[in-house]
Amino acid sequence: MHELIQKLIARLPLDFRVLYRQFLLRVVDLEALSIQADVTAFLGQFAGVLIMLSLVHATVTYVGYAVIADPQARFEFLLHIEHYLIATMMLVTGLFTVLSWDATFPDRRDVMVLSPLPVAPRTILLAKICANVAVLGLSVLTLNVASGVMLPLIMGAQPGPALGFFQSLPAWWFTITAATLFLYCSVLTVQGFTSLLLPRRMFLRLSAILQLAAFGLFLGVYFVQPSLTAPDAMAAPENHWILACSPSYWFFALFNQLNGSLPSQFAWIAYRAWIGLGVVIAGAASSLLLCYIHTMKKTIEEPDLVPGGSLHWMPRFGNTLNTAIAHFSMRSLVRSRQHRVALAFYLALVLGIALSIFRDERAAGAATTLSMSFLILTILMMALAVAGLRNVFSLPITLNANWVLRTTQLRPSQEYVAATRRTLQCVAVGPVLLLSGLLGLHLRPLSHVAAHLAVLALIGILLVELCLIGFYKVPFTCSYLPGKSNIQLAFWGSIIVLVVVIAPCAEFEMSALDQANKFGFMLSLLVGASVALNAYNHWQARYAVLYYEETPEELITTLGLSA
Repeated sequence: MHELIQKLIARLPLDFRVLYRQFLLRVVDLEALSIQADVTAFLGQFAGVLIMLSLVHATVTYVGYAVIADPQARFEFLLHIEHYLIATMMLVTGLFTVLSWDATFPDRRDVMVLSPLPVAPRTILLAKICANVAVLGLSVLTLNVASGVMLPLIMGAQPGPALGFFQSLPAWWFTITAATLFLYCSVLTVQGFTSLLLPRRMFLRLSAILQLAAFGLFLGVYFVQPSLTAPDAMAAPENHWILACSPSYWFFALFNQLNGSLPSQFAWIAYRAWIGLGVVIAGAASSLLLCYIHTMKKTIEEPDLVPGGSLHWMPRFGNTLNTAIAHFSMRSLVRSRQHRVALAFYLALVLGIALSIFRDERAAGAATTLSMSFLILTILMMALAVAGLRNVFSLPITLNANWVLRTTQLRPSQEYVAATRRTLQCVAVGPVLLLSGLLGLHLRPLSHVAAHLAVLALIGILLVELCLIGFYKVPFTCSYLPGKSNIQLAFWGSIIVLVVVIAPCAEFEMSALDQANKFGFMLSLLVGASVALNAYNHWQARYAVLYYEETPEELITTLGLSA
């Protein structure tokens, strides 16, 4: 089998194979990477995270099915799991598609490097599409490697499918593939026709807005849309418009139609999936072909960094160095497409959490008391905002301009670290505090909300100090080394921190809001930890040297020949 695949690959044109490999490795921007970067290890870590998520989903599905004894409740649980897995797969697809926003369309580097060569535009187009589909297909496979077998195995044992597991398995994988293709082609259609209808300069400006809007839309729909998988809820007239507008319910109905378990009165929902899939595939194909025919030459006429607007005033952030670093960071985030998308991933998570809080408050109606969920979610919002901005700081704007900062470092290193600290506090901590305050206006008593905001501010300051440990570089000026940090360890470590640390801390804060002594002890503990970490970072920064190139640690191995 392996030899047959190798022979089929060898029959492909050489230029297609070369371009496919290059585009496959350009999922991460190569110009932002260290010279010793290992992109394959970086992608492998992400695949490992998705595989673990699939194992968790399969375990939850099996345990829930085994624990629930009532047949009707068990069937409704399986329907809920079906929709959850489809919605999660569509969320992953949407985030991947927006993160690789410009990976399918020709960019400046493609035009300037490949135009003088005898390479047909259709070869470039096919190589880019195949590379993106390969990475997207790997995401689909890894996220469903366990749950994509466990759920059909259980659904096949339920009454309904004529062939049992052998009908549920291909029905599930076809549905997942169709849902992924629908969302991927939808984004390509919108982006392609926008680039065709608008001038290049205007498209670059609108493209940034579309990226942020897509992030907010995908996360907002995922967190806010209600669960209507029960037959009674689907049949309710007031829920008709939700089923008609939500693609995740379209493909949920499509799977049950293919599986033979969809009641006839809900067949119209599955028909929307078939119609939508056909429309977006045709739209994506036509927009891509027209873009490669008409817009390839336009890409070299406009810069990738869009010029700023006419308003150039920005607030000061302390001394001149603090202000310069803060202005440089904010303008880099606004004008650079890659950094804007990377930060939007974290901000979209914050927005999704805020929307879930708003949904719960709206469902409650009148003003409600401060709850544990509000404390946990606002702390999580603060952690995501600070960690997200800190991670985006590690991605460079352009490594060719680093010599400017290297030759103009006229101040000690601790002042640059202090400027980065001020930027994190103003750009990450401040907006989350403002958003949490707005969300807390509906809660009572307001004194408890104000006390929680004070605690949240101290937590933000503490998180900033934690993020600055070992960060001895100017934001956006150092090359990035994929694989240096273990993504799987960081991801599951964050989950453990959420369960083990944030929840007990929120419970302790909840009990301390009515006890002055306990609340004062908590504040003093947070202040003391922040001051201690600030002193430690300041002392370490005095002897630190700013660096601009990430390099892997050198490992010295011995032969073990000594006695």
